[in-house]
Amino acid sequence: MNYYPFEVKPCPQKCGHVCGTHLEKCPLFQELPEDFQNECKNNLHLLQYLYMLPLDTMEIPKYYEKITLKMLGMKDPNLIYKADNNVFVHIMPNSEDIRDNYIAIEPSIVDTHDSLLEELELHLAEHVEELTDVLESSSRTDIIMRTVDKIVYIADSKTAATYKKSAKNKSKNNGHKDPSGKIKGKNNGDKPQILKKSVQGKIPVTQFQYNSLRYLLKRKLEGMGILDPMIHDPYIEDISCSGLGHIFVEHKIFGGLRTNIGFETEDALDKFVIELAESIKHPVTFRVPVVDATLPDGSRINIVYGNDVSKRGSNFTIRKFSDTPMSILELVQFNTLNYEMAAYLSLVIQEGMNIWVSGETASGKTTMMNALTTFIPPESKIVSIEDTPEVQVPHHNWIRGCTRGTSKQSELSEVSMFDLLKAALRQRPNLIIVGEIRGIEGAIAFQAMQTGHACMSTFHAASVAKLIQRITGNPINVPKSYVDNLNVIAICQQVRLANGHLARRLTSINEIVNYDSISDSFSFIEIFNWNPLDDTFIFRGNQNSYLLENKIAPRRGFPEGKRRQIYRIVRQRAEVLKRITEQRKTNFYEVYSILSKAYREGYFR
Repeated sequence: MNYYPFEVKPCPQKCGHVCGTHLEKCPLFQELPEDFQNECKNNLHLLQYLYMLPLDTMEIPKYYEKITLKMLGMKDPNLIYKADNNVFVHIMPNSEDIRDNYIAIEPSIVDTHDSLLEELELHLAEHVEELTDVLESSSRTDIIMRTVDKIVYIADSKTAATYKKSAKNKSKNNGHKDPSGKIKGKNNGDKPQILKKSVQGKIPVTQFQYNSLRYLLKRKLEGMGILDPMIHDPYIEDISCSGLGHIFVEHKIFGGLRTNIGFETEDALDKFVIELAESIKHPVTFRVPVVDATLPDGSRINIVYGNDVSKRGSNFTIRKFSDTPMSILELVQFNTLNYEMAAYLSLVIQEGMNIWVSGETASGKTTMMNALTTFIPPESKIVSIEDTPEVQVPHHNWIRGCTRGTSKQSELSEVSMFDLLKAALRQRPNLIIVGEIRGIEGAIAFQAMQTGHACMSTFHAASVAKLIQRITGNPINVPKSYVDNLNVIAICQQVRLANGHLARRLTSINEIVNYDSISDSFSFIEIFNWNPLDDTFIFRGNQNSYLLENKIAPRRGFPEGKRRQIYRIVRQRAEVLKRITEQRKTNFYEVYSILSKAYREGYFR
């Protein structure tokens, strides 16, 4: 159901704005800027929503076609932006909680038309034979939408209101006793009664209702129901239902937000979770209450069903997959790292050094690793290995391996990360990307490094010391003498800034130097680190980098006395990346295209 942080008020005007006529008489419409007016003309539910707001105590929200990084840290945001074709989002300040409000403005936001939708679905059942041989969901939806046009027609408000009232009364009567004591509609073998259509043989609806019904049907058939606005919002990273109450989201710009969507009863929540699990073909039951799966768009979902294993009721979490990953330059704009750090990492990756991105959960490890793939030389052959497909590589010569579990319904054998990694060593890759090192595949990854295969991966550890402890202990068990094959460890963390906001930062970049067997200790150098006092980064390894001076400089032909000239290349690269940003070419694929051209023409060497 929908929760609102204000008392919903009906439109006090009689200006016909709901049906789109006489907008010139609508006082609220006249107050809007021209771009906002144009959106309201094409999406009447947006204007309808504005009338719901308590505008006597708050200002009219500002409208943005797109939101930008400049809004980071905005205090008490009150704005509306476009999330999808006909779905908008209102970010509204919340004085009672640290989380601001996220309100999805859908075509059905004011009136869900449940009775009309139920009536329409009953009539659609009469046309079920038309869908018998249709396999593709998109084709099925097209046929259903054409059938809807056969069932309804656009009528005036009075005719539609009369029919809607009848539909509501019929809905109330279904499943209740009549004066004779018999239950109508749902028991005694009776079928729900379908209302007679109008004289034209169709259900009368207004244009507004027609748009809403089509939206609700499409959302139900192709989408994920009430989650659809958040799924299609490109600025949402995570969707979290913790049980009864509101659903929460993590927003790329406004951080943690509380949505207007949620569940009041356990029955409603359980029903939604069961339908959600069945729609992705991973049903949950009391016997198997926990499911990890991948949505059709690549997003990861975890579902826990039932209050016996989750005391606040069923819950689910969706980590959204973005078609276009964040680029390294966009991360610089977010101040996740700076240009010098990006330049250093580009040089390290180009020279085939082994690099792991490490950090705790939700620290931005995968985002960072995806962004770094644009620095891989364009002629490289890449093999990636993952449990859940998250790695995104812009290169064409990319083999994407994914594990496979066993299944009771089939005789397919399990294919593990270990199996895929062994296969990758026979595929002659220039770089092996392991989605995440967790078990015995870590030892194979170090074997690959020993044989000269460059490796990139993510790892769960909050520091270099903890990373070394984990990889040298069970179950990974990498020999300590092998650890210095890992050249660079980049540590990502989620930190709280001075203004109280949470942010992701690349808090340090470290070089592994060697392992001393006598003292049983490892030596490493912190090349960059984050200064929490002013949210800046310090190049501690300037003129003191073991990797740059002793490995990369000799490869590039610098004589021993001039190896420190390698730092000039870092500064030059940082300047190049800064200029690309100034030209507003920060899209992931744009950055890869520009850097590929620079590699070919010798400007980024």
